[in-house]
Amino acid sequence: MDIFEKCRKFTRAREVMAAGYYPYFQPIESSSDTEVWVGGERKIMIGSNNYLGLTHHPCIIEAAEAALKRYGSGCTGSRFLNGNMDLHEQLEERLARYLGTEAALVFSTGYQTNLGAISTLVGRNDKVYLDKLDHASIVDAARLSYGEVVRFNHGDLDMLRLKLNADRDSGRNGGRMVVVDGVFSMEGDIVDLPELASICEEYEAAVVVDDAHSIGYLGPTGAGTAEYYDMRDRVDLTIGTFSKSFASIGGFVGGPETVIHYLKHHARSLIFSASMPPSAVATVLAALDVIEREPERRERLWQITYRMMEGFRNLGFEIGPTETPIIPIMSGSVERTFKFWKETFDQGLFTNPVMPPAVPENSCSLRTSYIATHTDDQLDYVLDVFGKVGKKLGVI
Repeated sequence: MDIFEKCRKFTRAREVMAAGYYPYFQPIESSSDTEVWVGGERKIMIGSNNYLGLTHHPCIIEAAEAALKRYGSGCTGSRFLNGNMDLHEQLEERLARYLGTEAALVFSTGYQTNLGAISTLVGRNDKVYLDKLDHASIVDAARLSYGEVVRFNHGDLDMLRLKLNADRDSGRNGGRMVVVDGVFSMEGDIVDLPELASICEEYEAAVVVDDAHSIGYLGPTGAGTAEYYDMRDRVDLTIGTFSKSFASIGGFVGGPETVIHYLKHHARSLIFSASMPPSAVATVLAALDVIEREPERRERLWQITYRMMEGFRNLGFEIGPTETPIIPIMSGSVERTFKFWKETFDQGLFTNPVMPPAVPENSCSLRTSYIATHTDDQLDYVLDVFGKVGKKLGVI
């Protein structure tokens, strides 16, 4: 059989393109923190993960420019060999203090962080337990490990307890790791960390939290889920990314020094990948400065979050169990969701349609997410457009 036959048979995306409803790979021509230009038209960005609005902050742009001039555009090698900079180590020290961990390790992307940390630590006799709505990078990392992968229904900690109990009763001697998102990226809900940690302690399972969508704004200083629950001492590893609140690219893992030291010398996605470019590292360091110096950004983001939740619910939309700036607007079928996206896009809104297999059939949504620098006028316009389009299409 021709290995490329499946490529020739894949026609679904082309059919949507031909119908004029294709929502993906939209080429952004320029941007500010809350607006983008596509095809020469201005769109209010409510599909970004730029939660604190730092991508265009003058201090961050200045730091990136200075790093470019001092270090050049890239490191051209892995940190293990020739691509390690003093900036990387400064950032790791800073992150460890921010997270409240003994040490931290910086990878080139958040995806690579999960691949490296989880696949390296979970060995042949071990089991790794995943929430069914964990991010794809966590799923892929578990698959790359030599351990057994066990999944439990989203947020169903009773099911997790049953699976851990069955493993303990079997007499198996391997280790256990439970990996969850702190904030789930499509639903916007926060993991029940107190209950999860209690279960993991009972069954001697390591707790790993991916704070990609919570670091920067969740918790008193924005340090993520463990800080939000005041449980830093009960989370073994915190993983995250710089591509959201930190307005850059890259990833990190924070935890015990012995674990971080082991990962530095065994994680393949670190050792065999070029390191974060200097401008990206400098951006994160500057973002940490701004996060500490301007707590009003977090406060404003939460004001916006509660305002938009109330606004959508008052209009009659179903937004699920969200508790964060990620607000999914449930739209039902694939066909109606494509139309919903197109109508709102044509009226100046940039959203993200969520389709199967990311969600079950007829459970599609438009994922909206909010930025601390959105204005009240922009938010009013968003609600006005959604209300009109939602009624027109029968979503509400």
